[in-house]
Amino acid sequence: MQPKLKFLDRYLTLWIFFAMVIGVGLGFLFPNISTITNSLSVGTTSIPLAMGLILMMYPPLAKVDYTLLPIAFNDKKVLSLSLLLNWIIGPILMFILAIVFLKNEPDYMVGLILIGLARCIAMVIVWNDLAKGNREYAALLVALNSVFQIFSYSFFVWIFINVLPQKLGLGSFNVSIPMQDVTKSVLVYLGIPFLAGFLSRYFLVKLKGVEWYHRKFIPKISPITLYALLFTIVLMFALKGDKMVELPMDVLKVAIPLVIYFVLMFFVSFFINKLMNVSYDKNASISFTATGNNFELAIAVAISVFGIHSAQAFVGVIGPLIEVPVLILLVRASLWLKKKFY
Repeated sequence: MQPKLKFLDRYLTLWIFFAMVIGVGLGFLFPNISTITNSLSVGTTSIPLAMGLILMMYPPLAKVDYTLLPIAFNDKKVLSLSLLLNWIIGPILMFILAIVFLKNEPDYMVGLILIGLARCIAMVIVWNDLAKGNREYAALLVALNSVFQIFSYSFFVWIFINVLPQKLGLGSFNVSIPMQDVTKSVLVYLGIPFLAGFLSRYFLVKLKGVEWYHRKFIPKISPITLYALLFTIVLMFALKGDKMVELPMDVLKVAIPLVIYFVLMFFVSFFINKLMNVSYDKNASISFTATGNNFELAIAVAISVFGIHSAQAFVGVIGPLIEVPVLILLVRASLWLKKKFY
């Protein structure tokens, strides 16, 4: 019997909405909040934001049984499907939607493309967990996306922003993405919690045993994910809250292609996997990995290249506003599809 969502999980959309409202309100009432945040930054990395993201990622990654990863690697079909969906279908779909909806808004168009190229390495663990996906495969696919982002993000940006728009007569967008920026983002937002999760499991299981680890330790740290998520959302929306109040139509312009992207990516992924006879738990892991995006990376790149007050960074901040409620609904859709098809 499938367990029900806990109280915090069940009303997560409501908590997130409140967090967004609080964040937007803080940004509107205290427009100098970005100055304060900048004073707590190292380079383009906000220390409070980084801490929130790391804490958000730690509990799900601490739950992963890393001894099962070699078994997961042996499933070539699952890995091939994930790479196809994440690094070919996903970027192309977002590129098409950016052109269709934002052709006359080139800055927003570039911001949306940056999001499409940043494959999910963070929140997918949360969505996968809520949808009862395979945690080991989710961790594997997150690690796989991380490696690919380190080596291919700059190349994909060059192709999708510098080359393709020009070839299609949409203009030239000269963007240079330093490889070290991508590497730093992956190491901070994935590497630290991944290592912490691995070490926690390794040493605590040795000291206390597997049963204590799962029955005592994991339930204690699990709520940290949602608390850190809400803190992160408040902080992110506070940074651009004033702009969101001033530009509601601009938010809508970006929201429409994002909603279409999330819905299409999830259902296309789910039914491709179903046709390939992939089990539900792995299907959910692949589908949510393909559907989500690494907004942290997209925002960091947009800020470092175009500045914190740029239209590109604005698009990046809108991303979680749309992704969170839509992905919550897709989690419910995934659980419904499980009953219907599995």
